[in-house]
Amino acid sequence: MTTATKLLTREALSDGIDRLAAVDEDVALALARIGYPPPRQRDPGFATLLRIMVAQQLSTRSAAAIWGRVEQACLPLVTAERFLALGEEAFRTIGFSRQKMAYGRGLAEAVAARALDLEALAALSEEEAIAAIAALKGFGRWSAEIYLLFALGRADVFPADDLGLQIGMQRLKGLDARPKRKAMEALAEPWRPLRGCGAIFLWHYYGGATLDAAAALRRA
Repeated sequence: MTTATKLLTREALSDGIDRLAAVDEDVALALARIGYPPPRQRDPGFATLLRIMVAQQLSTRSAAAIWGRVEQACLPLVTAERFLALGEEAFRTIGFSRQKMAYGRGLAEAVAARALDLEALAALSEEEAIAAIAALKGFGRWSAEIYLLFALGRADVFPADDLGLQIGMQRLKGLDARPKRKAMEALAEPWRPLRGCGAIFLWHYYGGATLDAAAALRRA
């Protein structure tokens, strides 16, 4: 079964959260206190996937600064071809570690050669799309799930390993300990097929985390 891209617009996200509130009293109570999160849409393509990788294990501020230098180095647009044209001196100026330089180049080479067809991801099932991205070195399941949620608008994607989501769920449900993946999936099961809307609400409940802030909270 394939799924076309459907952006999680403000209206679609709010409607999804309303539906979650109708089946989960904790969501309803939290929604009454903090209101709706803004939409977290990002343009699908190489730049967004590269930015997700750049933000891994960095603070929000550091990731934003590095990404700003990537954009400057790749003017007018961050594309796989422009990224591959950068030399090692440019990467040092940007602030890439050798590891992230290798990961970024690996992504750019895969996209440029169409070994990873980002346009075709929208027509794949969630697990197929996740597998295609996670096959790249430096891109695990979390990176793929974040891309599917924010760039492809997959409303049921739930990055259960995300630290921000786990803390948000702990607070939402009044749990003594932070839930791990298995517990997170069980807690989010009643939210199907809108677990992605629930994830965005949990980031909002945690403290208004955006995609970039959420990336800094990623578990290694």
